[in-house]
Amino acid sequence: MLFSDLGLSKKVTDTIDEIGYTVPTPIQTAAIPEILKGRDVLGIAQTGTGKTASFTLPLLTKLETGRARARMPRSLILCPTRELAAQVFENFEKYGKRHKLSVALLIGGVAFKDQERILDRGADVLIATPGRMMDHFERGKLMLTRVEYFVIDEADRMLDMGFIPDIERISKLIPFTRQTLLFSATMPKEIQVLADKFLQNPVRVEVARAATTANTIEQKVVYAPSGHKEKRQCLRDILNGIEIKNAIIFANRKKDVEIILKSLLVHKFDVGALHGDMAQSARMEVLAKFKNNELQILVASDVAARGLDIPNVSHVINFDIPMQPEDYVHRIGRTGRAGRSGVAISMVTFDDIRQIKAIEKLTEEPIKWEGEAPSEDDYEVSSKLRGRPGRASRNNGHRGPEKYKLGAGSRKPSTRNNDRTAKPERSTSRAVEEPVVDKKPEVKSPKSETPKPKVNAKKYDKDIVAFGSNDHIPDFLLRSSVLSK
Repeated sequence: MLFSDLGLSKKVTDTIDEIGYTVPTPIQTAAIPEILKGRDVLGIAQTGTGKTASFTLPLLTKLETGRARARMPRSLILCPTRELAAQVFENFEKYGKRHKLSVALLIGGVAFKDQERILDRGADVLIATPGRMMDHFERGKLMLTRVEYFVIDEADRMLDMGFIPDIERISKLIPFTRQTLLFSATMPKEIQVLADKFLQNPVRVEVARAATTANTIEQKVVYAPSGHKEKRQCLRDILNGIEIKNAIIFANRKKDVEIILKSLLVHKFDVGALHGDMAQSARMEVLAKFKNNELQILVASDVAARGLDIPNVSHVINFDIPMQPEDYVHRIGRTGRAGRSGVAISMVTFDDIRQIKAIEKLTEEPIKWEGEAPSEDDYEVSSKLRGRPGRASRNNGHRGPEKYKLGAGSRKPSTRNNDRTAKPERSTSRAVEEPVVDKKPEVKSPKSETPKPKVNAKKYDKDIVAFGSNDHIPDFLLRSSVLSK
């Protein structure tokens, strides 16, 4: 089947032919006709299979007629990250160059006034992150009463980032008659509940089981030390031992991204960094350099794990195993895109074996170990150590059996309790008298009461009564008066 057989407009098909695309992917073949019919669609497909074009191309066809009003967009696309929103914006510009559509991008890190000017002219397509879009709405610069098409991209990531309350609020502001499209590579139960709430009689387009990885990706697991310095040395050994074209190294924390960046720069690697604490201009600059092959290695947090389409990434390296198994699917999906081959290498300490088991259970396929794989006994040892913190050093050793320790020392068993003598049991017999110890007199602590007022100690005649009172006589009335001659 060709793109021309899907019902797209001639402007769209001519642009696709000019770019060089001929055969649609399975998700595009299944989703585009249903979207053109006006049906709500729930799309599930592997990363790198063209989900963005699955809703971009039919929306361009449907938006050819009509015109947007000021501050009233005709379509709304929500994305979890700035980078993904910017990429969707680029797709609309690339595929819609024959259309005279106004496309607005609302993301953080950009001045409000520049975005307000675009909204004032009228936006046919509004691409935004939930937080920045709600900022414009609360300022009165945006109205959602004319939205005809509502797209939620990477819905499971929206759940992880806590955007679901914002999406629920936004959905109430959009007309009930809108067409809703929801796309994701994974579909946890919470997202299924969300889909049932937002979609009306949807068509479920599932070209592959949720949370599956592409067959073009070779997955490997390498045992790594748990010490920070040793683990960075292991990363450098991996980079020096493979032939990479472009590579993305994922770490769980922003702080670790900066540490890895400095370490690789010191050792003369061509590397840049990308994480959420960077300024938006710096993030876009680094991403552009990486896409244009000006940087060979990109160290990133999970902001780069979703939806980014960088075709020439040959390797993905997980310096840290992701905390959520679904994130592993998205991370390694940055390589092996559009039928290309790729390699995903995960650095696993004994603390990470539990996560690897969870990933294999999610994807329903084993991951190949580079070298000797741990046995079930080793896994039990790791589980016990995880439940007993302090049994192994954080910085200078490995958790796990001796055969997996690569020269790093481990903490010796503690013997501090061996020299202790057993405490004699206290006798309960009353015949044994305890020695009498002279007790020091108890010293009472001064009371913290409020001082009482001083009472005049002078005596006076009880029979004398001052006028107006019969219980107290002022002192000046009791003084004897001396008459001067």
